[in-house]
Amino acid sequence: MAYELTGKIKLIQDPKTFDSGFTKREMVVIVEDGKYPQEINLEFVQDKTALLDDLQPGQEVTVTFDIRGREYNGRYFNNLQGWKVALQGSNSEEPPPPSAQDYPSPSDFDDDIPF
Repeated sequence: MAYELTGKIKLIQDPKTFDSGFTKREMVVIVEDGKYPQEINLEFVQDKTALLDDLQPGQEVTVTFDIRGREYNGRYFNNLQGWKVALQGSNSEEPPPPSAQDYPSPSDFDDDIPF
């Protein structure tokens, strides 16, 4: 099940690659929650770490993530694993629709047909 949160980026850590080849990268997003803002840590793994390459602290983003849980030595741990990031105030995920300038005009075509 996917969840979303919207907030301002506080920090983006450098990618960490482990001996096994596993790579992860973490980002902290500040979410306004009434009187007490929440600092939410999200992790991105493997190829999803590249989603953070062009982001900067201070930007407003919406992050789509899954909740992952596991047990280790009788203790239980949860992670928020991000897989999609969209900048707020921009439509960065979808290209703009084509306009009339994107198509050639009839005068751009050569009327001399070779066959």
